Amino acid sequence: MRRKFLKAFFLLLVLTVCHHHLSAQQQAMFTQYMFNPLLLNPAYAGSHEAISVTALIREQWVGLEGAPKTQTFSFHAPIPYRKIGVGMNIIHDRIGVTDQISTTMMYAYRLKIGKGKLSMGLQASYHNYRSFYSRVSATDPSYASEDVNSSNFNFGTGIYYYTDRWYVSASVPQLLNSTLDNKSDDPDSKLVRHYFITGGVVLDLNRFLKLKPNILLKAVSGAPIQMDLNANLLIYDTVWLGLSYRSLESFDALTQFQLTPQLLLGYSFDFATTTALSRVNSGSHEISVNYRFSFSKKRRRVICPTFF
Repeated sequence: MRRKFLKAFFLLLVLTVCHHHLSAQQQAMFTQYMFNPLLLNPAYAGSHEAISVTALIREQWVGLEGAPKTQTFSFHAPIPYRKIGVGMNIIHDRIGVTDQISTTMMYAYRLKIGKGKLSMGLQASYHNYRSFYSRVSATDPSYASEDVNSSNFNFGTGIYYYTDRWYVSASVPQLLNSTLDNKSDDPDSKLVRHYFITGGVVLDLNRFLKLKPNILLKAVSGAPIQMDLNANLLIYDTVWLGLSYRSLESFDALTQFQLTPQLLLGYSFDFATTTALSRVNSGSHEISVNYRFSFSKKRRRVICPTFF
């Protein structure tokens, strides 16, 4: 009986977190964002100068029933002999009784400026939201309302400047404030704009070691500004070892392995800093795989490890 009570309590806790997530932080969260900025900014499309495919799985707050689970598939590539890059993201995000599936198409126009490139991106996205509140109606009658199944379109934009050694990026993935549940007058059932600013630089420590610090600022109405601070150490241009701090939330450890010039494998683990949350979960796991295809045998040399 006690175990059933605890499960019900933790499920309601997740629903509360989910409700706050919908009203404040509606974009899926990733620890390895610096290795796939396409998840945050459409202007990143085509920057690998190859056909780049990335898959990512995130299991958040392992051990807590109803905790967030996210799966993504990303693709982007430059259009040969043109200043254009294209890309696509598919994201499935589940939190408690709420499912979100988003499909985003991206376009980027890139210009050579100074020692780097300036990329300006646009994106169009389709979102489907489903909330199965009836699944918990037996636990708490206040959730016994009708299930929600809502779809809408949105648009976003971003700008990205990068060189061989540093980058800076700003984006707004959701320009439109749209409604998730047309039957509800609750202001928390509306999507709001998110703002992302990122930057990073690569510093040579010696012949075999490079240091890459990164920063990510996230702002959204109704929530405090969140900051991610990260530092990755690159060893022999093959292994990345990194540490991150996400304000008000977690410390993170991550690693990336450049198994071949084309294949990059990554893993990260998050340690919750919130005492109440750390007591009911055993951390968060994230696994990513990136593979880059050449356009032809003659252009195989374009595939090489990059810092961004």
